[in-house]
Amino acid sequence: MASKEETFDFVIVGSGGGGLVAALAARDAGLRPVVLEKQRHLGGSTGMSGGIIWMPNNPLMRAEGVADSFEAGMDYLESVVGPPDQGSSLARREAFLRRGPEMISFIQHHGVELIRCEGYSDYYDNRKGGNARGRSVEGAPWDGRRLGPWRDKVIPGMNRGVGMAVTTNEARNLPVYARGLKPLLTTARAWLRTYRARLRGADLFTNGMSLMGQLTKAAVDARIPLWLDTAVEDLVVEEGRVVGVRARRDGEQVTVRATSGVLLSAGGFEHNAEMRRKYSGDQPNDGRWSIANQGNTGEVLAAAMELGAKTDYMDEAVWLPIPRPEVAGSSLNVGRQYPHSILVNAKGRRFCNEANSYLEVGQAMYADDAVPAWLIFDDTFRRRYPWVRRLPSPWRLLDVLPGRMPEKLVKDQVVRRADSLEDLARRIGVDPAALSDTVRRFNIFAAKGQDPDFGRGESQYNRVLGDPGHRPNPALGPVGNGPFYATEIYPGDVGTAGGLVTDQHARVLSEADEPIAGLYATGNMTASVTGRTYPGAGASIANTMVFGYVAAQHAAEERSAD
Repeated sequence: MASKEETFDFVIVGSGGGGLVAALAARDAGLRPVVLEKQRHLGGSTGMSGGIIWMPNNPLMRAEGVADSFEAGMDYLESVVGPPDQGSSLARREAFLRRGPEMISFIQHHGVELIRCEGYSDYYDNRKGGNARGRSVEGAPWDGRRLGPWRDKVIPGMNRGVGMAVTTNEARNLPVYARGLKPLLTTARAWLRTYRARLRGADLFTNGMSLMGQLTKAAVDARIPLWLDTAVEDLVVEEGRVVGVRARRDGEQVTVRATSGVLLSAGGFEHNAEMRRKYSGDQPNDGRWSIANQGNTGEVLAAAMELGAKTDYMDEAVWLPIPRPEVAGSSLNVGRQYPHSILVNAKGRRFCNEANSYLEVGQAMYADDAVPAWLIFDDTFRRRYPWVRRLPSPWRLLDVLPGRMPEKLVKDQVVRRADSLEDLARRIGVDPAALSDTVRRFNIFAAKGQDPDFGRGESQYNRVLGDPGHRPNPALGPVGNGPFYATEIYPGDVGTAGGLVTDQHARVLSEADEPIAGLYATGNMTASVTGRTYPGAGASIANTMVFGYVAAQHAAEERSAD
């Protein structure tokens, strides 16, 4: 039986940040877009995430008088990402930095309320071009009731289960709420905001859910068709040009033709075990530790590759070191950034700056025989930080007091405990002498707030994510007070970071470095403009949104030229 057929100007596969920004940009440019979403919720990985957008020289920075420039952004990418290559070409970097601020203004014009993440510094702020005050913005707490019948069609966000309407920039203060006035006031503000919203019946969206809820509202108001439960199975090619997609919608085959282009914004291949094994190189990774969107299974990326599309960084991901699920909601989730803790490999040795970018630490875990790594911490750490990450009822505040580590974690060996470092080493299977020597050397310098081996605590990023009540360095403290503890840390990820190579217009390139006519791509299914690095909070979301915006405008310009 022949499939149904419908025609639009611009067909967008995927409803994350890149997809919905592209849809709005296409509509404003005079095209008729349609968004095809495989799952029953809109928002994709962007909606599940912190929802931060990292954008140098953005309009919110300018409005608040935070100094930045295009030139500083280029210097920073050069110093962090390194020399341009095929995935992160000079032309793509220039397009990202010039069109990105324009994209931020564009979504603000469409009613998206953003706030600047003051203090959330660049991840390498001490490199040339780095910014210690931060270049990130995120969606403001936003009442999901404004979506009407679309409210339940936005993918649940990262803090939905926590029960607190807390922004991503505020969230770093929660585990250290008892360690200083600023984190205490920040936590209290989020707590009061949440209960005020409950009293008036509001449903506050925060993090990625706020950003995607607001973009969904803008798309619905613009009458852009948003098709849920529509899985794209193949690309339609005629005379060497991509002219549409074949999909299954509500169980029926449909061909969706595109007169001006197809944009692939369907995420990476995190949950495709075969692809992970094929492209992971020496990494023993089939996606088992990924916390990415379950819908990201790579079939759309594979379809483009079958057309001869060039790829790069296929073995890379946005790594996120994570503990065992039993303690995923505790301070162990971010323990590597706090004083009185270190990470060690299978030899019992430190192998990286534990407080640096999650992507960098994940890379180091694979490179240094640290899968899993062991988070080693002492009793000062255990007593100082809370062990639950949820909003309690006003009469259950004791639940989030520091030091209340459930004894069951030790009994079940989720957390190993010993009175001496040597005994702890034997319990986790590492060399006792090596672990003792590692901790002894670390402690000598940590007491002075120094780390000559890996530079932990030297950057503002390290310090701002540490313990504000610890001196002399918020990121460093000796591991010296027994008993001592250890728990496994695995190289999880929030998305693959390699895929299709595109040009500065987001056009997919062939192996011959020629654009594949009619085909655009953005997001985690492309080779990121930030290469194999993560320069700041929200870099991957910025990548997908900027090049979604660029793709739609280029498609409209090509149509006008024709």
